[in-house]
Amino acid sequence: MVERQLRRRGISDERVLAAMGEVPREEFVPQRYSSRAYSDSALPIGEAQTISQPWIVAAICQALELTGPERVLEVGTGSGYSAAILARLAAEVIGVERHESLAGTARRALDELGVANVDVLVGDGSRGVPERGPFEAIAVHATAPAPPLTLLGQLADDGLLVVPIAGDQADMLTVFRRHDGDVRREEIGPCRFVPLIGEEGFGPG
Repeated sequence: MVERQLRRRGISDERVLAAMGEVPREEFVPQRYSSRAYSDSALPIGEAQTISQPWIVAAICQALELTGPERVLEVGTGSGYSAAILARLAAEVIGVERHESLAGTARRALDELGVANVDVLVGDGSRGVPERGPFEAIAVHATAPAPPLTLLGQLADDGLLVVPIAGDQADMLTVFRRHDGDVRREEIGPCRFVPLIGEEGFGPG
């Protein structure tokens, strides 16, 4: 997976590649899909949600430019796979998942792997977690109709927000960097995610 799906497709951050190689993806997918855990595709995890394909997870992590000491907010924790990757790249990860069942599954999987620096909360991820911020990095694993202003407001200076933004033809994985009160935007490429449900998403769930 690391060599064929990631490195050959432009993932060059060695810390990200190492983390992707160390976390057992099969622990975060339903047992009936375990044989497909390392396929280059999204897989169902319940509640009409999916675990993103490995390249997407790696691309988001690489775009966050993590060096180790950061506090990361993850919106849409799902089964916990991306949180486990982020946990190896940053000091602290606060995950928000709107489905209690998935949050429980994520906590159990992370506990079984001994991941101690991830806190999974249940709630509306589009609102962030202001009492735990500011965050040096925010990763959103669901498509937003527009840049979520509340999340941008919870970024630390020089912080990065990676979020898919809905478009006419495809979602666009997009990076926003906050610096001295200004926000710069850069597009990574087209993608497909489940919609962000919440106050600053596509309506309440």
